[in-house]
Amino acid sequence: MSQNDMKHLGKVAVLMGGASAEREVSLMSGTGVLNALRSKGVDAHAFDPSERDLSELKREGFARCFIALHGRFGEDGTVQGALELMGIPYTGSGVMASSIAMDKVMTKRIWIAEGIPTPRYQLLRRGAFGRQQVLDVPDALGLPVIVKPAREGSSIGVSKVTSAAGMADAVEAAGKLDADVLCEQCIEGDEVTCPIIGTGDAARALPVIRIVAPQGNYDYQNKYFTDDTQYLVPCGLPAGEEEAIQALVLKAYRVLDCRGWGRIDVMIDRVTRQPYLLEINTSPGMTGHSLVPMSAKAAGISYEDLCVLLLQGATTDHGDAV
Repeated sequence: MSQNDMKHLGKVAVLMGGASAEREVSLMSGTGVLNALRSKGVDAHAFDPSERDLSELKREGFARCFIALHGRFGEDGTVQGALELMGIPYTGSGVMASSIAMDKVMTKRIWIAEGIPTPRYQLLRRGAFGRQQVLDVPDALGLPVIVKPAREGSSIGVSKVTSAAGMADAVEAAGKLDADVLCEQCIEGDEVTCPIIGTGDAARALPVIRIVAPQGNYDYQNKYFTDDTQYLVPCGLPAGEEEAIQALVLKAYRVLDCRGWGRIDVMIDRVTRQPYLLEINTSPGMTGHSLVPMSAKAAGISYEDLCVLLLQGATTDHGDAV
C-alpha cells in the first residue's frame, strides 16, 4: 500500500505512556509504533493521556487511535470507554473484553466455564484474609506457588514461592500493586506465548514462540532489559502441539469477545504436555523485545505492516471499521 493510500486513515493518535506501572514499557512501545506508522505515510502523533486530557483528541480532530498503553487506565477498558463516548475508533478489544482480560481472575472464571484449561488458583482479597489464609495457600495448591497482582502486567509484582515461609513477603509485594492477590498453581515445563490478530471468525493465531529465560525466570528485567532470554520461532515443540495451542488460544480469545489483536501466555506441563493458559494481553508490547512483532515477522509480516494492519482494524464497540 502506497503512502498516498494512508490518507484515508486521517489524523492518528498513538496513545502511549499513561499512569500505570507499565508506563516505561508503554513509552517504548508507542515510540516504535509512531515511527513505524510515520514511515508508512500515516499522519501519526504521540499522545500521553497522563499529560493531556483525552478530550483534546476530539478537539484536535483525531480520526482514530492506536492504543499502545499497557496496564491500568489503558488496557482495562477505561480509555476504551472514553473513546467510545467520543466516537473515535481505536485498536484492540472493546470495553468489556478489555476490562475482563485485565482481570486475571475474571478471565480464569470465564475460561473455566468454557472448559479451557488454566492453572488452579486462590484469590486473596485485601481485608478479607489473614495470616492463616496466606499460610494455607500452599496446602491447597501445592508448592511452588505463583503469587501475582490480580490486575497488572509485564510480570510486575510476580513471585515464585518455593516454601510456605515465603508466602507472606510475596503476598505483601503483590498487594502493594493491587487490592486482590492471585495465588496460582505453578506449572513446571515449557513457557510459550501465542499472538492472535483479527476478529471473530477472521481471527488467526500467529506462530507460537517458546521462551527460554535465564534460570527459567521470565521476569520484568528479563522481558525488557536483557538479551539473555531466548525466543524460539519456530518454537520446536513436538509435532501437533503448536497447532493444538493455536486452536486453544483462538477459542480463549473468542470466548472473551476480544478483537483486533492479543497475546496469550501458556505453560505446558513437562510431564503430561497439557497446556494451561495463564492470561491474555489485549494491548501487547511493541518494543524491540516484544513478542507479537517477533511472531508476525516469522509469519512474513513486518513490524511496519503489522502496525498499519492493526490501525486499519480500528473500530468502536458499536461501529464498523472505518
